[in-house]
Formats: sequence, C-alpha cells, structure tokens
Amino acid sequence: MKTIKFLALLLITIIGFNACESDDSLTYTAQPNGELAFTNSFLAEYILIPSAAGNLGERFTWNDADFDIETSINYELQKSITGDFSDMEVIGTTGENDYAVTIGNLLEYAEEAGLDSDPSTEDMPDTGNVYFRVKASVGTENSLDIISEAQALTLRLIGGDDVVVEEPLKNLFLVGDATAPGWSENNNNPAIIRHPDNENIYSYKAYFVGGGEGFKLLETLGQWQPQWGVGAATGEAAVNDGTGEDPSAFPIATDGYYSFTINIEDMTYSLEAYDASAAVTQTTIGIIGDSTPGGWDADTDMTQSTFDPHIWNINGVELVDGELKFRADNDWPINWGSDTAISGFGTQDGANIPVTGGTYNIWFNDLDGGYILIPVE
Repeated sequence: MKTIKFLALLLITIIGFNACESDDSLTYTAQPNGELAFTNSFLAEYILIPSAAGNLGERFTWNDADFDIETSINYELQKSITGDFSDMEVIGTTGENDYAVTIGNLLEYAEEAGLDSDPSTEDMPDTGNVYFRVKASVGTENSLDIISEAQALTLRLIGGDDVVVEEPLKNLFLVGDATAPGWSENNNNPAIIRHPDNENIYSYKAYFVGGGEGFKLLETLGQWQPQWGVGAATGEAAVNDGTGEDPSAFPIATDGYYSFTINIEDMTYSLEAYDASAAVTQTTIGIIGDSTPGGWDADTDMTQSTFDPHIWNINGVELVDGELKFRADNDWPINWGSDTAISGFGTQDGANIPVTGGTYNIWFNDLDGGYILIPVE
C-alpha cells in the first residue's frame, strides 16, 4: 500500500514539474491595437520659396501606436511621389510622436515630383502632391508594425527669392502652470491680443499663478512648436520653430495680475505687475451687432473664465459680413468698440468693429478692451 502511495506521489510531482516547464515556455505575442493617424492640422497648400529654405515646413505629429504591450516603439516618416508608396523612402526615424521637415526638404520633394516654378517649362507644373505616412514598429527587425493612411501635401513653387507672399497672421496662445489650461496644448488656451497697428506685437493683461515654471506661448493649438519663451538675456524672447530646442518659460514669481507684451520681430518682451484692484468684475458680457446671430436686437453671451473673471470667450460662433461690439449686462451703458477688424483694443462707446463673415473663436479682455477674432477652419 505504501508503495502505491509513493508511486502516486511521484507521478503527481512529475506532472507538476512538467506543467511548470510548460508555463515557463509560454510567450506573449504583441498585437496591433487601434489605428495610427496624423494629429496635426495640414495646410490646404504649402507655398515654397527658396529664400525660406531654413524655415519649418511642417511638423508631422501622430497618436501613440498601441501594440497592447509595454515596449519601445520606433516610428518612421515615409514619403512617396507616386502615392502608392511603391517608391517609398524613409525620410526620418524617431522614438517620439513628431518629426519636422523644413521648407528646404519640401523643395527637394517638389523637385523629385517634377515641379518647377519656371512658367516657360510648360511640361513641369508649379503645383503638385507629395504623399506621407507614418509607420510604427516593435522588435529589432520591425517584425510587427502599424502604418497610417497616406496624407497628401499640396506643394506650390514660387519662382525667385524676391517674390513676396503674404503670410497669415500669427495667433499666440497661453500654456503653462501659471495659466488656466495648465500644460495642456489644446485646452481652450486663451489667445493674447495682437496689436492692429503692428502685427508683431502682442499684449495681455491678466491673472497668473506664481511659484511654478510659468508660461509659454504656442502658435497652433494641439502643437508644441512653434513655441515662444525666454531668451538668454534679460527681456529677450526666444522661439523654437520646430527645428531647435524649446525655450524656458516666462517666469511668474507670485500670484497676481501682470501686464505682458512680446515683440516677435525684435524678439523682446516685458512682464510687469499690474494693479487690477479698481477693475469692475462684470456679470455678463456678450457680442451684439448685425454680424452676430442676434443682430442689433439681442446679445450673444460670452463665457466668463473661472480662472480670471476679466477674460471672456466664445467658440465656434458664426458671423456674417457686418459689424459688432462688446457690451456688459445686455445694455449700452458699458460697451466696447473699435474701428479695427480681427483684433484691437475696444474703448467705451468706440466705433463698431468691422467683421468679415465666417466662423470664429473670440477672446475679449475687459481690463483693456482687448479682443481677437480667430477664424475656425
């Protein structure tokens, strides 16, 4: 009987040992989960001028690839002239979620595509498409990958270095732990006011939280470059246009109201304490005028910031050709106007603000009457 029990125990031990060996040999194979896609906003047309070859052409950004396992991921930015990627070329690799190309790079791709700015060469057009996609892979031999859908960039060549092309006006948005959106690059970030008489100067009077890193400025919501901050010398501004290093933040020592101005042409800035103790905190502010949804009969209310009660905004409002003003309490005793379109500084009983029809995000500051209308694409 003892012999039988001993043999049974031995058999159980052998089975258990083999089971452990089998478990140890199990492997987990990563599998793609979800899609890979570009997250940046592309222009309808990229105008390429040789004299601007060193400038940023486009910063491609994309979402995290998901392989359902914690592992390092390699990304390739690929291009194709034909569009089917039979001629695929890897133009950059990175472990991050972005890759920048310069206007000079785009000029090279345009040449490969047979584009030419010379009007005398009729068989070579000045406008055409080049295609891009991103590939994510894991493993030393890229044995597992996800590839995004192709994105066409329309490139247009402009002949001669002396050709002047009107660039769209820049918008600058706040980001940082001193500001309402924190360090989120796409969280209804307040826009600062561009001066109507000098498009390179921007101002902002508002509340900031001190004791942290401070704040920076972004040109495009959802993208970290171009990014503006502090330069090497006192009062000097710096920018990373996507081809360099990010600058430090503008510092805020203590909580309070500050007056900030930056000149992006001279690369200078000023940041000083501002006394807002006498400023009235309004209950409601809205837009009114024949360009607004309510015409001259009813205000379209703006949203008051919970971070700073003097900052107001409204997103995605549809305006028609006409005029508008800002006013408090749905009445005329307190109102702001100016004769400059898009951005400016309204004054009490000022002129009606001219408006071109479109969909806009609007920011207004009742401390100085600053306003800016940002077209929504």
